[in-house]
Amino acid sequence: MSSYVDATSGAVEHCEAMAALHADLAETYNKVANLCRQKLWHQLTLTILPFVSNPANLRTTSEGINSFLALYDKVVTTVDKKLNSLSLARVASSVADSLIASDGTAAKAVLENLLTQSVRLGAPATLYVESKLHLLILNLLEQSGGELEKSQLQTIKDSLKSNKSKLQEMNVDTSTTMVYSSHYECAMKYRKAVGPPEAFFQEALAYLNYTPIDQMDSPHDFAMDLSLAALTGDRVFHFGQVVMTPILNYLEGTSESWLMEFMHAMVKGDVVIFNKLSEKYAAQIQLQPALVHRAAAVKEKITLLALVNMVFQRASAERTLTFDEVAERIHIHLDQVELVVMRALSLGLVEGSIDQVSQTVEVTWVMPRTLTQDQVKDMSSRIGEWAVKVSKTADYMGERTPALFA
Repeated sequence: MSSYVDATSGAVEHCEAMAALHADLAETYNKVANLCRQKLWHQLTLTILPFVSNPANLRTTSEGINSFLALYDKVVTTVDKKLNSLSLARVASSVADSLIASDGTAAKAVLENLLTQSVRLGAPATLYVESKLHLLILNLLEQSGGELEKSQLQTIKDSLKSNKSKLQEMNVDTSTTMVYSSHYECAMKYRKAVGPPEAFFQEALAYLNYTPIDQMDSPHDFAMDLSLAALTGDRVFHFGQVVMTPILNYLEGTSESWLMEFMHAMVKGDVVIFNKLSEKYAAQIQLQPALVHRAAAVKEKITLLALVNMVFQRASAERTLTFDEVAERIHIHLDQVELVVMRALSLGLVEGSIDQVSQTVEVTWVMPRTLTQDQVKDMSSRIGEWAVKVSKTADYMGERTPALFA
């Protein structure tokens, strides 16, 4: 006679034991036990995922084992084939996160073991777990203050490169957004560890694009790192991409709020304000090695942005600038104007030509960028003035050549 053994019986017993051990969490553990009995796998996932995602629910078993790990081993892994792959991956990631502070090896093991089932998991879940595993390794490195071996860094770099190409083949929807978020979070962390700042900036922008701010571990730290990367990164000039998001608001009222002021000065290309801020916050700047080491590059950046904004604020028919006008506007010596303009031309910030004889610069194109609300209002006003001119020109032509406009 064959005997049937319910695979969830051990899961139910575990939940009942935990409910008795931790009365404050009894409701959730009893609910998980009932869902296992009823084999309601989707509802089971919806219950366990938020539970293990909240560190306040973490306890220990009677044997002193991490309660999230025990729930994962005793309940989740016994029915894992019944669960949505991406939800399973998210649960495993949360369990691994709960182990980082106490047992980094066990934390990695949770994700590494799940990756052995990559064929069954499918591409989205596998990419998610790989990203979370490498992010965990980078976090453990930061926590210990140690250095990753070159081979480990190369493994992470290769994985990021491979996964990025896979992401490009994947459809973006509400169910896969978190996969993109986890990838760019890992890429951002990797670039924070190895540099350069401009690469970190690009990965951080992508992470911000796919991640709700309220789901970030520390929006304040993210805003600080993003600002420093924008200020010091080579060829990073699109400050509007950052300023027009709510992320900088997390610096307001903190000891790093001065960074927000510098970011706004950069967007405006305001050399005067930048210089005042540099004097006002000299002590804070000295505490940021990146700003100290890249001081000359940051100064060049505000000068170039001042030129870009000067051109942008002019009508397209009025973009022949004299050297004197440029020198006065961006606060440099007259003999430096040609060098600054040539630098802007070489970086692709503007297009045009320099007339050394007449001491003028003719600009035919200026880089597109994200505009602030004030800049949008200014542009709207200029478009209105342009429309009036066009209307007057049409009226003028109509009065003198009525046959053409009949």
